[in-house]
Amino acid sequence: MFGLNTTELLIILVVLLLLFGARLPNVMRSLGKSVTEFKKGMNEIDEAPSAAVKKDNKNGNPSDTTPAG
Repeated sequence: MFGLNTTELLIILVVLLLLFGARLPNVMRSLGKSVTEFKKGMNEIDEAPSAAVKKDNKNGNPSDTTPAG
């Protein structure tokens, strides 16, 4: 990968960890919150159409029926 062997990649990872190690927990926490918010948003999008259909059915306006004629 990129002309680097395993030992060189490990050395680079250790150096990066030493440089950014103090900020790493905050970055991971922020990333976790972002993923959680994204999943909530996706669930809301999935639930919105079904909630609208339930609301229409409750009001006596079934949207899945076709008019006779």
